[in-house]
Formats: sequence, structure tokens, C-alpha cells
Amino acid sequence: MSFYSGIDLHSNNHVVVVIDEEDNKVMDKRIDNNLNATLALLAPYKEQIKSVAIESTFNWYWLVDGLIEHGYQVELVNTAAVNNTMA
Repeated sequence: MSFYSGIDLHSNNHVVVVIDEEDNKVMDKRIDNNLNATLALLAPYKEQIKSVAIESTFNWYWLVDGLIEHGYQVELVNTAAVNNTMA
């Protein structure tokens, strides 16, 4: 089964969500801004995660770079520009 992750990044913490290919939430947790904590949280899903979407208006460099360095496919999302076609 494939998984997808979304991360809402704030100034000192972020919310990490993992969903499966049927949109079922399998993990949802707020953690401090720490790359090692994020990697540990995503580790059980790493082989099945197809992409990580990160929403942030600032301070995203450390997280995007760190995830890419550890083999994750990362997309930086501008929520103001997302066309929500889901009903």
C-alpha cells in the first residue's frame, strides 16, 4: 500500500500526517521542529511514502533539504495557489 505525507510547518513545531492511498489517516502528530524527530516519525512508512507535501510560508529550508537528503520525494505547497477540486 502507498502512503502520502503532509506537513504543516510552523515557527517552532510542525504537524505530520500520513494517509494511505484510500485517504485513511494512519498517523497525525504535532512535534517540535527537529529533523531527527521527523525522520523517526516517518521511518515506519518510509518505503511506502510516495511523496511528502510541506506547507510553509517561511523556514522550510532545513526540513525540505533534510528530507530530500534522506531519500524522500518532497513537494513545497503554496496553499494560496492550490486548486481544491475535492468536494
